[in-house]
Amino acid sequence: MASPTDSSQSKHVLEPYDRISEVLFGLIMVLTFTGSLSVAESGRADVRLMLIGALGCNIAWGIIDAILYLMGCLSERGQGLRALRALHQAGTPEAGHQVIAGVLPPLVAGVFEPAEYEAMRRKLLLLPVPAGRARLQRDDWLGAGAVFLWVFAITFPVAVPFIFMHDIAPAMRVSNAVAITLLFLTGAAFGRVVEYRPWVTGLCMVVLGSALVTITMALGG
Repeated sequence: MASPTDSSQSKHVLEPYDRISEVLFGLIMVLTFTGSLSVAESGRADVRLMLIGALGCNIAWGIIDAILYLMGCLSERGQGLRALRALHQAGTPEAGHQVIAGVLPPLVAGVFEPAEYEAMRRKLLLLPVPAGRARLQRDDWLGAGAVFLWVFAITFPVAVPFIFMHDIAPAMRVSNAVAITLLFLTGAAFGRVVEYRPWVTGLCMVVLGSALVTITMALGG
């Protein structure tokens, strides 16, 4: 059995809910920039400033999200290390069972029998307790890079029409169509995660995303 601090125990880079929430946040941020353009009054200089702001904002959010991912990895490794130490220090098998139950999902912990807890406890006691503190590993840094690229790449298509189309009005229509499509796909993916009808959650995500963009712009975001 792998050590609780091994890379196999770190956060999954493509954890569905985390990635879905990042897409939603990134789309809201970029839409607050594209939505600030006036079709009648904005010129190419305004479009250039909007693109710089939108892309810069999502680069910054990608960096922040990558850092948060690394913090999550380090926290998870530290939790595993503390649990393994507590298991070694447990005075009785029952106390060890409680330590194991504390780190398992409640649904899983509730169906385990004492004999299963004991078998797990014995296997875990064979693992040496790593010296020192939890540390980030190579896979964690690669995962953080993947998170950054995911956040940036998923929102970039919304800005692409303004790069290749000189007329603001059609560029705005294409950009909004791309954004609506991405919001719908994000909602559909969330629906599959929570076992709701994907097309319903997709439509709800479009409405929710549009409302959040409107609120963000109204509050000066």
